Amino acid sequence: MTKLIINLRYFLTPSLIVVAMLGIVYGGTFAWLGLGMLFLAMAIDWATSLLPMKLEPAGVDENGELNGMPWLLNSMMYLQMPIFVLLQLSLIWRVSEYAAGVPIGTMEVMGITINTGITGFNLVGAAISNGIFMGLGIMFGHELSHTKGPTFVLSRWMMALSGIAHFCYAHVYNHHLELAHEDDPATCPRGRNIYKHFLLSHFGQSRFLYKMEKARLARLQVSFISIQNRWLRGYAMSLPTVFLFWFVGGWAGLGIMGIAWTISAFELEVLNFLEHYGLIREKGEPIEYRHSWDVGESPFTQLGFIEIGRQGDHHDRGETHFWELDEVGSPDTGVGYFAMLSMLIVPPVWESFIKPHLAKWDEEMASEGERVVADRMNKRAGWKNMPSVN
Repeated sequence: MTKLIINLRYFLTPSLIVVAMLGIVYGGTFAWLGLGMLFLAMAIDWATSLLPMKLEPAGVDENGELNGMPWLLNSMMYLQMPIFVLLQLSLIWRVSEYAAGVPIGTMEVMGITINTGITGFNLVGAAISNGIFMGLGIMFGHELSHTKGPTFVLSRWMMALSGIAHFCYAHVYNHHLELAHEDDPATCPRGRNIYKHFLLSHFGQSRFLYKMEKARLARLQVSFISIQNRWLRGYAMSLPTVFLFWFVGGWAGLGIMGIAWTISAFELEVLNFLEHYGLIREKGEPIEYRHSWDVGESPFTQLGFIEIGRQGDHHDRGETHFWELDEVGSPDTGVGYFAMLSMLIVPPVWESFIKPHLAKWDEEMASEGERVVADRMNKRAGWKNMPSVN
């Protein structure tokens, strides 16, 4: 029973994704439920980060066997794909109602009364809720991007629902090799805010795959405009979603899809931003635990993000399942992802929070060469007299 409970705790986000979808289906002001749950998650994350609470990783039992149940947790991840499709279809249905001018009313479905028709205001709320939870669902696509064969393709389809299928190749073949260095667009340097990083990282990762495929296809003597082009195939995988939004809602449908896609992609870049912000690694030097921020002090983040916060171990053992990851002594800001999200959307607040942690990293973890780079980056960012948490 203990082992089952340890595994079921990772069903938090999948459950919330379903709740957000049901809010869109129920309609009315419930279309905003996803946004409401995000604010609630921020509050809970702050509470679990600041209170003396700690949650150990899944780890092993008294016999030395993994507590993680692969069949259950893998099934949970695979099932996210049909759930994401239903989440998208729920928004597409609401777009179709709005475009057709369906009157505001109610109807009964299997004994449950739901709202029919939707106002423009609530349709925007539905798009925001959809984007938030498609974005949170990206963590499952990330996990599967570290696998091979059909499950890697599945991760691409998950990402394609938000127009970012390029992530899977860029993450594995660029980020995991170049993290904490300027050659990695997903690593945010000191002084850059989340809004600028969102654009530079998103398009930078796409550009990486574009260049990788251009070089690969040239070696194979295959035309760039080819079914073998994985950069083009990734965007083609998003076309069914684009077509459906256009078919039911025209330009308004594409606008709603754009809101959802932008929020989803923004959340992906928030994770990239938080996982390595301001950390430095010299070119050619090995990737070590100190080059990633861990999140081991927030139980809510650990559960809600299926241990993705254990970045140090993840970058050491990239193909290791999330339930096998452990603490490895990486730097830790002491608060969770949702809590940090509430700060980074206001750049001055974020900088005030992160500077002391970076100063401590410079003093205690950085190599001599990394300190030289850090000093140069601090001057470029206009940061003077870096305070330390010590």
